[in-house]
Amino acid sequence: MRRVRYAVACSLDGYIAGPNGEYDWIPMDPEFDFGALWAQFDTVLVGRRTYEGMAGSGGGAMPGMKMFVFSTTLQQRDYPDVTIVADKPEELLATLRASPGKDIWLFGGGSLFRSLLEHGLVDTVEVTVVPVLLGAGIPLVPGGAIRSKLKLTGHKVHGTGAVSLEYSI
Repeated sequence: MRRVRYAVACSLDGYIAGPNGEYDWIPMDPEFDFGALWAQFDTVLVGRRTYEGMAGSGGGAMPGMKMFVFSTTLQQRDYPDVTIVADKPEELLATLRASPGKDIWLFGGGSLFRSLLEHGLVDTVEVTVVPVLLGAGIPLVPGGAIRSKLKLTGHKVHGTGAVSLEYSI
């Protein structure tokens, strides 16, 4: 069965993006094999704000991946290259997990992570802690999240001082 993996970079003070959604503080670590990371996934889940930020910076698509954007305001007809998910994430994730393929990347959105976590739909949390203090921004987990016990399953210290941590839920 495919796993839903929340894989994200985070500042030391717990933010996944700056106050304006910026991520310029995430270093391009030469030790980190982004190609190997991407090769583990064929499906990506993003929240509306993350998707709009990606689209606004010229992105919006991730080659080789089927993208699902969770939003109650975006209309499918306006975004033909992605699938808009307005409700029932449990049904979608049950279908995706049961279908053949690679793991599913919960790519962005602390709010989306919190929501899927509360529904028991996230299998792993994989955080690369970057040694920077942002002071404000988009938190890894927005307030109001349920308490979740995690088990450390892997870790790596990078030459840049970043630390990658893998937890199962």
